[in-house]
Amino acid sequence: MRSVGPTDEVMVEQRVATLSTRSIKGESKKWALRAAVTMTDLTTLEGMDTVGKVRQLSHKAIRPDPTDPSIPSVAAVCVYPNLVGVVSEVLRGSTVRVAAVSTYFPSGQAPLDMKVSETRRVVADGADEVDMVIDRGAFLSGDYRKVVDEIEAVREAAGDACLKVILETGELGSYDNVRKASMLAMAAGADFIKTSTGKVQPAATLAVTLVMLEAIRDFRAMTGRAVGMKPAGGISTAKQAIKWLVVLNETLGSDWMTPDRFRFGASSLLNDLLMQIKWLNTGRYQSADYFTKA
Repeated sequence: MRSVGPTDEVMVEQRVATLSTRSIKGESKKWALRAAVTMTDLTTLEGMDTVGKVRQLSHKAIRPDPTDPSIPSVAAVCVYPNLVGVVSEVLRGSTVRVAAVSTYFPSGQAPLDMKVSETRRVVADGADEVDMVIDRGAFLSGDYRKVVDEIEAVREAAGDACLKVILETGELGSYDNVRKASMLAMAAGADFIKTSTGKVQPAATLAVTLVMLEAIRDFRAMTGRAVGMKPAGGISTAKQAIKWLVVLNETLGSDWMTPDRFRFGASSLLNDLLMQIKWLNTGRYQSADYFTKA
C-alpha cells in the first residue's frame, strides 16, 4: 500500500466542479438518457421487500415503459439473497442480469466462512452478479491483508459471477483511503468497484467517484486489466446521472460508456430517466404517477 500515492483533494474537487457545469443537449442527451437506463442496476434492499414487489420490479426491469417498446432493458435487478430465486425466475430468457448483495450486507460483520457460504448460495440460486461489502473495520485498522484475503475468498466462491466490491466510501474518511481501498479491491480480483451500500451517508458523490475512476485508470495502466465502476446511493435524477456520465467519459473515455463497465445502483433513478425521455420525445412531461413505483 505504500506504493499507492496520495490524492490531491483540491484537484479532485476543482475538476468535479468544472465537469459538473457541462451540459449536453439534443441527440447527445437522448443517447445519454437511454444509455443510463441500460446502465442501471434496479435495486430494492428494504426489510419490507416482498415476493410480489420483487416480481413487479423484475418485470419493469425488462420493459421499463410498457407503452414504449423502444426503451431498452436495465442492466440488472439487485436484491437481498433470499429473493434471488424469485428474480431469477422472472428474468430467465431476458438480457437483464440477476444481482445479489452478499457477505452480510450492509455491515459485513460476519465470519469469513459465513460470507463465503452466503456467496455460494446466491450463485447457486441464480445470481449472475455478487455485490460484496469489505470489512471496513479491518481496513481502517490497517489490516489490509484481511481485506484482501476476504475478497479473494469471495471471488473464488462467486465462480464465474461478476464480483462488485463495495467500499462504503462514506465510512472511509478520506480520498486517500478511497484510493487505497479501490486498489486493494481491484488487486484482489474485483470486476467492479462500488461506492456504497446506500445505507450510509454520504453515499455516492461525484468527487469520490472521480477518485475511484482515476484509480481504475491507473490500475489498468499498471496491469492491463479493465475494472468497472458502480456509484450507488443518492443518484435519483436524470440530471445527476448525466453529470456522472460526463465525469466517466472525461476520465476513462468511451470504452467505459457501457453497462459492461459502468452501472448506477439506484431505485428511483429509472422513473426520472423515463420521464425525461418521454419529454424529449413528445415535448410533454408525464406525471411521476404515470410510471410504476416498482
